[in-house]
Amino acid sequence: MRWLVGWSRGAAGSGTEARPDAPDRSDRPESPGPPVEPVGARLLWGEPAPLWAVGDWRPDEVRVVHADADTRLAVLGRCGASDEDLRSGLLAARGGALRHLTAWPGSYTAVARVGRRLTVAGDLAGARPVFHAAWSGGTAYATAALPLADLVEAELDIGYLAALLACPDSPEALADGTPYTGVRRVPPGHALVLRDGARDVTGYEPTSSLAVAAPQLDARQAVEGVREAIVEAVRTRLAAPRHAVEYGGGHVPGSGHVPGGGAYVPGDGHVPGGGAYVPGDGHVPGGGAYVPGSGHVSDGGAYGHGRAPGAGTATGAGPAHRRTAYRRGPAPGVGADLSGGSASGTLALLAAGLPGLPGTPLGFGNGTGERLLAVTFNDLASDGGRTRESELERARAIAANPRLRHVIVAAGTEALPYAELYDGPLTDEPGPAIASAARHRRRLAAGGADHLVGHGARQVLDAHPARLADLLMDRRRRHLLKPVSALARADGPSAHSLFVPFTVYRAARRLARTPYREGLEAAAAQLLTPGAYGPIPGAPATGGPVDASLAALTWCRPGPAARWLTGEALAEVSVRLQSAAVRANGLAQRPGERRAAAALSRHAADHRVLEQAAEVRGQRLHAPFLDNQVVRACRALPEALRVQPGARASVLRSVLAGAGIRELPAGWGAPSHAAHAAAGRAGIGASLGPLQDLFATPLLADAGLVDAGVVRGALHAAANGAPLALDGLAELVSAEVWLRRLLARRGTCWTGPAAPSRRAVAGGVPPRPSL
Repeated sequence: MRWLVGWSRGAAGSGTEARPDAPDRSDRPESPGPPVEPVGARLLWGEPAPLWAVGDWRPDEVRVVHADADTRLAVLGRCGASDEDLRSGLLAARGGALRHLTAWPGSYTAVARVGRRLTVAGDLAGARPVFHAAWSGGTAYATAALPLADLVEAELDIGYLAALLACPDSPEALADGTPYTGVRRVPPGHALVLRDGARDVTGYEPTSSLAVAAPQLDARQAVEGVREAIVEAVRTRLAAPRHAVEYGGGHVPGSGHVPGGGAYVPGDGHVPGGGAYVPGDGHVPGGGAYVPGSGHVSDGGAYGHGRAPGAGTATGAGPAHRRTAYRRGPAPGVGADLSGGSASGTLALLAAGLPGLPGTPLGFGNGTGERLLAVTFNDLASDGGRTRESELERARAIAANPRLRHVIVAAGTEALPYAELYDGPLTDEPGPAIASAARHRRRLAAGGADHLVGHGARQVLDAHPARLADLLMDRRRRHLLKPVSALARADGPSAHSLFVPFTVYRAARRLARTPYREGLEAAAAQLLTPGAYGPIPGAPATGGPVDASLAALTWCRPGPAARWLTGEALAEVSVRLQSAAVRANGLAQRPGERRAAAALSRHAADHRVLEQAAEVRGQRLHAPFLDNQVVRACRALPEALRVQPGARASVLRSVLAGAGIRELPAGWGAPSHAAHAAAGRAGIGASLGPLQDLFATPLLADAGLVDAGVVRGALHAAANGAPLALDGLAELVSAEVWLRRLLARRGTCWTGPAAPSRRAVAGGVPPRPSL
């Protein structure tokens, strides 16, 4: 995990100054050196407001520029700005224009120090969050919550965990909290401003009026802006130096030579002309597939076992070989997911086709003439039906591009969700990605050292159903005709399909006429509705698109895991919502805009958990759709364009057409939810025994959040095919696993004579044996 940390204190503050709630340390001997500093850190600048970069940052990911002795800027991450652009942004931020610190392409965190004032800018989506906590007479900040929890010796916030499970996509319930008491999160689109230890959280994005609709761009101009933003985001990643994976502090073992953009072979094999990564001594001409073993595969064979249709046989590639292979690390160069969907396909085609990107070689890899490594995951254990087969066919058609090297990662039951829960790192907070981390890790390990993923495309491009209420508020009723007609056709012909348009229109009108405060009070009342197995009113159901859209047409709603929480936990979350309703009088935001922003923030937080839980050593995951500039460009899309059926696929087609890519396979852009649900159900069935053991004496039950017997019954029912909310079960399992890893943790992130005496612990929850 990579993070930055620093602090700002008053003139009298010092590293050994005691906090009111700090334990007594009077018996500790005084020591001259630094009072406290993070373990394994690199100091970017020193006192009086020091800043460190911690973790395996690459040299080109940490940049510091100076305007003068008291004005400096640190940018950590992938930023496409030149040093001169950074200095210009620093001078603008010195005058108060904080938005300039977030206007460059890429994904990064910017920290500006102007005299005694520090500014830490978060991103718009929340994929690069900023946390802060009161410490030593001032404020400490970091891009990870766990190190701050260690620093202030925080305990677990059970109320926040309850809110995270009950209403995960409702910022009203979560507020600015974290799983650790006293550690706060800076909301997306805001910056943390510190001066002599005093903190202020301020927004840097302009806010729209609730009474008057903001002026909207022409649809053609807006789509052109999205195209430029996405292309620039991909170009920023491709223009970066190439990095080779290191093992044990040295270079990648092996002496093979990879000419012409070929992939690295850890061994003595030779791969001419861009062959695929083969960890062994096999030879793969012409771009064959990834075979962990010594078998021979030509012309696009599949990674896995057995024979791929229309391809060579992959021998010696059983589960043991796959486990060994994905732990070796990714191939050098740039890779991309290629799932057959519109988002990943767009990024793969753009990365393979953008001209004039020689790059700067670092170690292995060659930017000139480099072939993009496209990775497709083939789940052989779950019954995804026609959806999975159609996705694979589209992926194969896209991979026919000669600038792509296609790798099909086939996996069986060992890669289903809920497999290998006993392995994995401790993440900053719980998230559903923990339950499927082993599955993601197998896919990502076959990719490149810089790997592009399409996460966030649905959240930034698609219209949240609540945007239908925004259209009614602007008196644009005719734009509702196409989306409600598409919903009527989505569930198939039935006796009720004729009433769907009227039902959806009535729900959108009700939301448009409901004040924000009343909406929060209604959600708080819904949480108090009793029902152990039955769904709480307003919670996501397992029905079709119509039911999901109707449930989403509200200011706030319970999450899928809420139906399995105890009454005490739901009552505490209800109190949180009622308190938020009391403070909601001054809100000037439309329901569609607010719900869409909340959904994007939750997805970005889940993506960050995925990055940490499925991290492959030496690899960087890049999600260009979560970049600031892409989010801004997508927000400029007219609402009337967003709500049209197939809007995301249409916009991405225009993006590719503007880059000269017009030939796309049939069915490109079709939704693909069925395969995800099938994999989740198959994973519960395959791991039912370990999951039942996990919830025999769960820590969540000790904290009063769930009833163990109810959760075990829900897992058994889901394994037998009962129509339950599988996403809610994934959240419960992930939260339980995260809690056990947290309690099994040893040591802290800090060292020095004034280092914390204990780590962040779960207050009130007795420790149990680790996983």
